[in-house]
Amino acid sequence: MNMAMNDGRIESVEQLVELIKAAETLGVERVVRTDETGEVYAWMSDLLIRLRYRFLQRKGKGIMRRYLVLYSGYTKSHVDHLLFAYRNAGKIARKERTQPRYERVYTSEDIALLAEVAEGYQHQNGRALKEVCREMYEAYRDARFIRLARISVSRLYDLKKTEVFKTKALTYTKTRPTAVNIGERKKPYPEGKSGFLRVDSVHQGDRDKEKGVYHINLVDEVTQMEIVVCVEGISEAFLLPALEEALAQFPFPIINFHSDNGSEYINKVVARLLQKLLVTQTKSRARRTNDNALVEGKNGAVIRKHMGFMHIPKKHARAINDFYRDFFNPFINFHRFCAFPDEEVDARGKIVKRYRTYLTPIEKLLSIKNVERYLKEGITKEMLQAEVKKQSHLAAAQEMQKAKSTLFKLISAPDML
Repeated sequence: MNMAMNDGRIESVEQLVELIKAAETLGVERVVRTDETGEVYAWMSDLLIRLRYRFLQRKGKGIMRRYLVLYSGYTKSHVDHLLFAYRNAGKIARKERTQPRYERVYTSEDIALLAEVAEGYQHQNGRALKEVCREMYEAYRDARFIRLARISVSRLYDLKKTEVFKTKALTYTKTRPTAVNIGERKKPYPEGKSGFLRVDSVHQGDRDKEKGVYHINLVDEVTQMEIVVCVEGISEAFLLPALEEALAQFPFPIINFHSDNGSEYINKVVARLLQKLLVTQTKSRARRTNDNALVEGKNGAVIRKHMGFMHIPKKHARAINDFYRDFFNPFINFHRFCAFPDEEVDARGKIVKRYRTYLTPIEKLLSIKNVERYLKEGITKEMLQAEVKKQSHLAAAQEMQKAKSTLFKLISAPDML
């Protein structure tokens, strides 16, 4: 529509009235323009100067306003804004952008890659995902992570809110008190040494009076190295070989075995096993709910997050245990980042824990001074470092997730009669 652009012969407001009437007769409410803003502004300035807008009576100014709204394609509020600018400055000019322009740092491909990492790590907290991205670039030289390697935690959470990320990322029985005098009631103090285990069980629910599987979770207090095994039940027949298998998977000798007061661990069979291995057994103190807090936190953040709460029949215990041994335990120890506390004393003399350090359990183990002294015979620092480098963090996470998907397909498959 170039009608308003060719109105150079108009010399009076009365001529504008005729054009307005013609448009109203044709039922035109507003001309839709495709011209550049600068051209429209120049046309409006020329018309306002030619018809001496500043010296018009109120009625004449109203007619010019109706004309400009009709033939400029702008809204009434926009035209009012431009007329105000003309009265003050004597011209209409496009304002220069005053806001700074920021270059886009993270591309859609970066966000999709972040979603891939988050899926592989079951949407772990942002700081842990940041460390994965950093090491994928620095340790494994994956060029795809060149920008994500420097991402802040707050920016990471911002990217998780984007449509690209959302599109790519799809995501109980009480223990009985016992009078058996086994295990000393005390909180262990490892003093920076590995081999002090916290142990607990996670039950996978009952259905139709059928017990589900049990997960046995063992976590080292200093390094947070974690071994999970699965059993059909917590009787001696199942628990003893499972504990032997779990203890054998740690790369360091076990010094202390700490559990709550559940009868599955506080019994003569477990006590004899630990005595045979020269392991000290301790148990939680009364009214000290934090004595076994580390492993209880891992029960929720690791086992429940990956295995869920649904009932799993005990016939699948062996398949789950194979998954733990071959995929899950290597992943959480070599590729999953954990928060480690820094203890500080505040003004009142109270010890406060600050979680600033994120490492994988194996990195924490290798950071111990003279770590070779604490490793099992036949295991060296170089062997553990080589194990870390076998595959990248993301590849390990994806391999674990693929194996888990296969496992759950087996669990959910209908029974064949």
